[in-house]
Amino acid sequence: MAKIYYDRDADLATILSKQIAIIGYGSQGHAHALNLRDSGCNVLVGLPEISRSRQRAEQDGWHVLLPAEAASHADIIMLLVPDQHQHQVYEQDIKMHLTAGKMLLTAHGFSLHYAQITPPTNVDVAMVAPNGPGAILRQVFTEGKGIPALWTVYQDFTGHAEALTVAYARALGCTRAGIIQTTLAEETETDLFAEQVVLCGGLTALIRTAFETLVEAGYQPEIAYTCCLQEVKLIADLLYRGGINFMHNSISDTAEFGDYMTGPRIIDSHTRTQMRAALKDIQDGTFARAWILEKQAGFPTLHTMRQRDAQHPIEAVGEHLRQMLP
Repeated sequence: MAKIYYDRDADLATILSKQIAIIGYGSQGHAHALNLRDSGCNVLVGLPEISRSRQRAEQDGWHVLLPAEAASHADIIMLLVPDQHQHQVYEQDIKMHLTAGKMLLTAHGFSLHYAQITPPTNVDVAMVAPNGPGAILRQVFTEGKGIPALWTVYQDFTGHAEALTVAYARALGCTRAGIIQTTLAEETETDLFAEQVVLCGGLTALIRTAFETLVEAGYQPEIAYTCCLQEVKLIADLLYRGGINFMHNSISDTAEFGDYMTGPRIIDSHTRTQMRAALKDIQDGTFARAWILEKQAGFPTLHTMRQRDAQHPIEAVGEHLRQMLP
């Protein structure tokens, strides 16, 4: 069974005397910095001079430092730049300042698990990964609640890494909901798998294909959009609230029967085989290598696919409908 920690298991005082540097101020960075500050922590924000986030950070009341300067003053360095930039930022701005006894934190295991970052042996290394985007992490915190998070200690040099890690999670508000202990490998591989197979890749491909099937059969695009995309949120909310059985109990008997009869026709043995192949690519590093090479080449495939998907008819239909049905 998973081990879950709550507020009572985390001593916030453990981290209040530490200087924390947040490197990055995007989705996760701004939420971490603001939640930590509101919890009484000493926080520095580090951003490059050309960062698009500097203005936002300054508007939020931060005296923004350069990443290397923030890292040099910090006891705990939380690296919150995108995965594809972490190697460069670490090598240029953090590595030289990661001296004995400090702690390096990440919010995703990608760079550590795939050896894009190799910390020295005389520092603590850990992960606190909130289960949601930064906007939700921040919003829920201001409401006096929290979202769950995954956490692990990768390297414990000082003997205090676990206490500091769960204290950091408490300062984010995550122990209000519960934080689950994991490993870097488990967090990284399951997160990538879920994104690719269900949450992003699988869902968007399913929605587009269903939309195309209805439109090709002569149905109005607006109707196809509404039932294949817009209503996804209604079902997702039910799943989030109580799981699959709760969702089944909340929809019509006709819809539930259709789930049982047709779901296995769509997600069949071929799909399961492809899921296993996708998981293997994640586990053996094939996907990570492809993403690293994509970054080194200047993201040509990513830009091409973004442009292709932006021109899909479902986007034009959705934009029109959102204007007509706010």
